[in-house]
Amino acid sequence: MILAIETATPATTVALVREGEVLAHQTQLGARRHAEVLMPAVSSVLRAAGTDMSHVETIAVGVGPGAFTGLRVGLATAQSLGQALGVPVFGVMTLDVMAFESEIPEPFVVVTDARRKEVFWAEYANATTRLGEPMVNRPDDVAQRVLKRAVVGVGGTPFVESFPRIRKPDLPSGAALARLVALRVAEGGELLPPLPIYLRQPDVGPSARPKSVLT
Repeated sequence: MILAIETATPATTVALVREGEVLAHQTQLGARRHAEVLMPAVSSVLRAAGTDMSHVETIAVGVGPGAFTGLRVGLATAQSLGQALGVPVFGVMTLDVMAFESEIPEPFVVVTDARRKEVFWAEYANATTRLGEPMVNRPDDVAQRVLKRAVVGVGGTPFVESFPRIRKPDLPSGAALARLVALRVAEGGELLPPLPIYLRQPDVGPSARPKSVLT
């Protein structure tokens, strides 16, 4: 039984999958609500499946690239649950999850919102084969490079106009994440440690000069 957690995008998505069957899943939107909704979503999914945490054998977590705060919430939760339960925690790139769910058999691109008027993206030969590492660029620059290939993942973002051939899914799903981890475990595919993939520096950093605390 695999518990999947994905928080690299504005969606908080959780799923419980056993031997390829999705027992329960839940997705909530809210770019700043990951910490608020994640554990209630885990509890809700377990209740809907009629089970509890003691039956979880593997935890799958999306490792980004994604927003700093949301990504940390999912990874910290997955690591804590894995340690408490004594079960393995496997990471998968979030763009790979979306590519897998698309089931597209020909070359295409996965694109997600990176904020700062940029996008995270990666190229794929098909739904299970990524070509190279993920990157972050301005959407118009990406659109010029991918030409007429299908694009997965930009629905609902400000960048829809840059990409004329949009395909589903718009966001990653916990169910697809769990199924992809199960497939990679069975076939010996790439599984990552539960550590974040950051492609740029955080939006907020320490002040260049510390403020004086003296009166």
